[in-house]
Amino acid sequence: MESIHYDNLQETLYYEVMDNGLHVYVLPKPGFQKTYATFATKYGSVDNHFKVEGESETQVPDGIAHFLEHKMFEEPEGDIFAKFASNGASANAFTSFDQTVYLFSATENIHENLETLIDFVQNPYFTDQNVEKEKGIIGQEINMYQDNPDWRVYFGLIEAMYKVHPVHIDIAGTVESIGTITKEDLYTCYNAFYHPSNMLLFVVGGVDPEETMNLVRSNQAGKSYDKQGSIERIFDPEPQGVEEKRRESRLAVSLPKCLFGFKEKQVGLPAEEQLHRDLTTKLMMDLLFGSSTELYQKLYDEDLISDSFGHEYNSAPQYAFSAVGGDTKDPDQLLARIRTEVDKLKASGFQKSDFERARKKKMGGYLRMLNSPENIAHEFTRYQFRGADLFKVLPVYESITVDDVNRRLQEHVDWDQLAVSIVVSP
Repeated sequence: MESIHYDNLQETLYYEVMDNGLHVYVLPKPGFQKTYATFATKYGSVDNHFKVEGESETQVPDGIAHFLEHKMFEEPEGDIFAKFASNGASANAFTSFDQTVYLFSATENIHENLETLIDFVQNPYFTDQNVEKEKGIIGQEINMYQDNPDWRVYFGLIEAMYKVHPVHIDIAGTVESIGTITKEDLYTCYNAFYHPSNMLLFVVGGVDPEETMNLVRSNQAGKSYDKQGSIERIFDPEPQGVEEKRRESRLAVSLPKCLFGFKEKQVGLPAEEQLHRDLTTKLMMDLLFGSSTELYQKLYDEDLISDSFGHEYNSAPQYAFSAVGGDTKDPDQLLARIRTEVDKLKASGFQKSDFERARKKKMGGYLRMLNSPENIAHEFTRYQFRGADLFKVLPVYESITVDDVNRRLQEHVDWDQLAVSIVVSP
């Protein structure tokens, strides 16, 4: 077991790579009652076309990563959720574009719950019958999301931006695509992506690092895994520009919903460069659209936005985009006003005093996040899978200058890369 001490944060991270390739990290938080653990695989909804070294190229139905996550909770002897609950733990899981995460939080029986987490994820149980049963359950979930205006406006934006990259495909797939999934498909994906060498176990809270690591060593020593080669994720080239400038959907809403955003032109950056761009862009978005900005206040006073107005920047090695918006009485007027005001800011640039204030706010939010075991666990895994280190974010924020942010404003806010998604009443 090795350790890394982060002096500026007064945090010590312990880690070890098991003989089978599993990366294990433990972050003790003395005085914390709650322990939070995540067992994650670098496998998400976009990974539908791949090749494992030494094997043939494989293409699988859309939505299979999410389907697999659902099926992992089924065991021959009963419900895994009930087992966690009997040991005082709350368990859950989620699938995103590029990872699947299984988790629990508890204040007691930590070792028992950790064993349960590891064992059920490493013990798949798929049958023809339970796969067919799940299709109906997930089909209902897909239909439910199709009737959710917030989900529709968000995925409508991604669909408008991307023509080829599978990020534009709903994480759960479609009723048609999941209808073709077989037990054999699930085992193919499980064997490819749930090998320990493609997974990461992270434990944070009131735990002893050596005890925790001993438990994992013992658990993994009792299991046998063949060595696995590298996984090639295959993506067709994504054309420049957006697929559609505007996408409109109709659902019963009291006010129209409007999201707009910019598709990043350059992808495939080295990890450190991507982290710097990611943080710089988020800082730039705060300076443009944050609730304390002059633009936000103007739009609010003009009754064009409400408290629902917000923004995000989503980036990964193969895709990156921003999303901005919320409820509005007049989407077209909102978009016109924003374009006018943003063009003024592009001409003048951000003031250094505003930049310093926004940067300090971001750094303060980051430090507060380190008091939340849940947030640490999710952010740590996300950063690791993208080749970065959550605990090195602060120095990056400190290195960003007002010139960097103004440069990002010119690069990212490119009206040729703009897409708009609107949901209005029928």
